[in-house]
Amino acid sequence: MKIESNPAPRLLYLGHASLRVVTPEEKVIYIDPFAGDAYDLPADLILVTHDHYDHCAVDLVKNRSADCRIITQIEALENGEHQVFELPYVTVEAVEAGYNQNHDVRACVGYVLTFSNGVKLYVSGDTSATEQMADMAAMEIDYAFYCCDGVYNMGLEEAARCAELVGAKHNIPYHNETAGSEEMFDRELAEQFAAPNRLIVSPGEELILEG
Repeated sequence: MKIESNPAPRLLYLGHASLRVVTPEEKVIYIDPFAGDAYDLPADLILVTHDHYDHCAVDLVKNRSADCRIITQIEALENGEHQVFELPYVTVEAVEAGYNQNHDVRACVGYVLTFSNGVKLYVSGDTSATEQMADMAAMEIDYAFYCCDGVYNMGLEEAARCAELVGAKHNIPYHNETAGSEEMFDRELAEQFAAPNRLIVSPGEELILEG
């Protein structure tokens, strides 16, 4: 009898810092909803890294499952401690974000998601280099998204240094455009992201999250 391997999660980059992930169980996760228009699939989980308008447009996600859960930085930083959420289809671990004049580490988080096929996804949210990044290599992350706009957050060089610290298998630049372009993504800047194992994903492109 042939045993089917656990299918891989499917990640759709919506632009800016907005992502949609469909898990192997066909559960739908939206992260920092704001950019793009692919919010048609019914949400099972909505993750928000902080309360800036370009990360927390949860009203865009009108189609939600009956038990849809919303986790924001408030729940993720309960009592000042970064929380871990064990859901049947994903484990969500809040990690540090902030460390710059626009983003307070006490009010911002990133997330590491571990899916049922073992793949780990890190989204930095809005941040500069954090103290925790020096320890994150032990998490053995597969895919990591780094903000690198260089205006409200760290720029390309600092983001590349963070990628070296975290040591993910694939390093992806996002949140790299601040001039209000339609796609909210600057391909030319993305190609200047000098991280090891760089992977560029454009808005509207789907990425299969395999180990």
